Amino acid sequence: MDTDLGAAYQRCRELHRRHGRTYYLATRLLPGWKRRHVHALYGFTRYADEIVDRTEDLPSAERAARLSAWSERFLAGLHGAPVDDPLLPAVLHTIAVFDLDRADFSAFLRSMAMDLTVGSYPRYDDVLDYMEGSAAVIGTMMLPILGSADPAAAREPARQLGFAFQLTNFIRDVAEDLERGRTYLPDEDLDRFGVRRDDLVEAARRGAATPPIRQLIEYEVTRAQAHYAAAAPGILLLEPASQACMRTAYALYGGILDEIAAAGFDVFARRAVVPNRRRMAVAAGSLLARTGAPVGLPGPVPVAA
Repeated sequence: MDTDLGAAYQRCRELHRRHGRTYYLATRLLPGWKRRHVHALYGFTRYADEIVDRTEDLPSAERAARLSAWSERFLAGLHGAPVDDPLLPAVLHTIAVFDLDRADFSAFLRSMAMDLTVGSYPRYDDVLDYMEGSAAVIGTMMLPILGSADPAAAREPARQLGFAFQLTNFIRDVAEDLERGRTYLPDEDLDRFGVRRDDLVEAARRGAATPPIRQLIEYEVTRAQAHYAAAAPGILLLEPASQACMRTAYALYGGILDEIAAAGFDVFARRAVVPNRRRMAVAAGSLLARTGAPVGLPGPVPVAA
């Protein structure tokens, strides 16, 4: 690799290490030659997210302009134009090496732009439409890097794993998203449990969820678990060298749901994290797991307190 390309991959790796601790740990179980390409995809998605979510002091129009300008540089690079950017060369190189579907990247950028204008979603189908770009396409981007003997069969489980991971984040980060003026839990679900958006804001302020909010969160956890169940068979379709990585990511993200359940589905009292001891145990267990061994689903959900 030339110096600029190597520096771009290193920049992506640093973003991954700093901001994606769970995923980064799992990625360390991949062969080295695959690892840098995963870092590149993470760097691409993270940087777009930073433009949207870490520039809240700027007017919405300026944030949209920044995202649009960066997207245009990326799209120009896809068409062979020189790119003056600290991380895009790594992303463009990874796309070229694996001939990744360019439409996945356009769908991702569309969802990022939605975050600048959409603050809530009426139905779960609307959330799924957003997650199609923000999460499902990440699964299909990753699949050629991870490798599979049957990519067609592995595609839908990869998409489902993207949904599962994204919904896990939405459940855990309700308070954080409220601060940004967004709720990803659909309005129809809030209505089902008699919860208003103002109730979520008040729970975040108090640091404690009401019983109806706990019931809402339990419902969303169950929904996320269905996506994990749909994704599990796909891990066995991956190349043997990639299975330990994805077993680890699967178990650790699923473990966030276990932590939420253990807290009685109160996502406002504290941020749900998987303890370091469990993280290391999961990684070690994934390395020792027999290739093709069944993937354990996230644990059963206890009744909310």
